[in-house]
Amino acid sequence: MAAKITVHSLTMSYGPTVVMHDLEFEVQDKDIFVIMGGSGCGKSTLLRHLIGLEEPAKGSILYGDKDFTATDPTERGDFIRRFGVMYQSGALWSSLTLGENIAMPIEEAGKLPAHTVRDLVAYKLALVGLSGYEDFYPAQISGGMNKRAGIARAMALDPDILFLDEPGAGLDPLSARRLDDLILQLRDSLGSTIVIVTHELASIFNIATTALFLDSATKTQGAVGNPNDLRDHSDNPAVRLFLNRGEAPQTKS
Repeated sequence: MAAKITVHSLTMSYGPTVVMHDLEFEVQDKDIFVIMGGSGCGKSTLLRHLIGLEEPAKGSILYGDKDFTATDPTERGDFIRRFGVMYQSGALWSSLTLGENIAMPIEEAGKLPAHTVRDLVAYKLALVGLSGYEDFYPAQISGGMNKRAGIARAMALDPDILFLDEPGAGLDPLSARRLDDLILQLRDSLGSTIVIVTHELASIFNIATTALFLDSATKTQGAVGNPNDLRDHSDNPAVRLFLNRGEAPQTKS
């Protein structure tokens, strides 16, 4: 069975400046796949390549057996409609209520009766623990609730793959843990495949089935695998140092 996402020989650059080169990895169905690494290593740039906002300098990105990087605009639009994306800030419209934020992509996708849209909005908010918050504005709720509302909007059209950019950024430890629990719940209850950009170690160990380390020193991937295994047994000292919070890792056994 083909992987959900296959990245082959991917090089990302801005003009002559190479961000990362020769990335090679797979995301399996129902994975919680974490893209990790230090600040400025290209994590969010990779996510933008995966969702079609940036074009590779070299290489390919496949969804199933279809080459996303070689699609025409119509085919690419069909792919993108399968994606749900939560950007780092949450990117909610501050002038709209939570209900209106979530209703917007539903209404843009097709003509549905108003009562059906209301029911779908209520269902999406309930999935993220925000039942009854339809009429609240983003400024009226906490940062953690805004993150959950952002996930609800990303899920508005029942995406095949959910992309989350730094979902725990700026949250206190308890709110971050609740968000981790929500991500696990969504994967288990909805069967979602989830790709997450983060450098939060607690979240990486809590939720990731597979993690990709981007090494800013070598400008390529340092390792890919289960984060617990990488922390304890990776051959790459940079990977083990990162996953051990900068402390000297134990000798590999």
